[in-house]
Amino acid sequence: MNREEPFVLTISREVGSGGHTVGGILAGKLGARYCDKQLLGALEKQFNLSAGAIEKLKGEKQSWLADFVSMISPMPSARMLGLDPRVTQEFRIDVTTNEIYKAEEEILKGFAEMGSCVIAGRSGFHVFKDHPNALHVFITASMPNRIERIMRKQGLTRTEAANLAKGIDEARENYIQRFAGVSRYDARNYDLVLNSDGHTEEQLADLILSYIG
Repeated sequence: MNREEPFVLTISREVGSGGHTVGGILAGKLGARYCDKQLLGALEKQFNLSAGAIEKLKGEKQSWLADFVSMISPMPSARMLGLDPRVTQEFRIDVTTNEIYKAEEEILKGFAEMGSCVIAGRSGFHVFKDHPNALHVFITASMPNRIERIMRKQGLTRTEAANLAKGIDEARENYIQRFAGVSRYDARNYDLVLNSDGHTEEQLADLILSYIG
């Protein structure tokens, strides 16, 4: 990935691995926009998005995405989006329809056209698998450490955190298999796979930057 030219950095991760936070840190260090589920949710809420709605917007106004992003740049807070600020993006189970997937794919491609960006999840590694200047990263962690992090962040019991991790793992794997036709756990999807055990999010971001360098 050449940092001197517009790039796409995708961060796929297991829930509780800290990958979502790593993505935000990287976006800041690289001076790139950060696109995650919160931002996509804001767009869906604002425009009642479907694939058809996006095509209509694109036909009416080429800068619709840039104009909206500029309103909430560089990254919207949960409160700005009308979301519960106590609930972080990393710990949500998403149910996505075919129409929403197509809409999100169009949004991600629109972000890449606007300039360098960091994409968290949303099968970004698949959407940009043929991008000429992309880097795809997967962040994992041991289940005990993932559970500990979820307990700490969400104030859940160990059983609740374990069940949440299991549910999100299944939901995300089903999502990727349904829309991308591959397993998110296949290392061949990525340029770099990191285990976050024993590392802070800042250290992981620096490791990725070192790899890019």
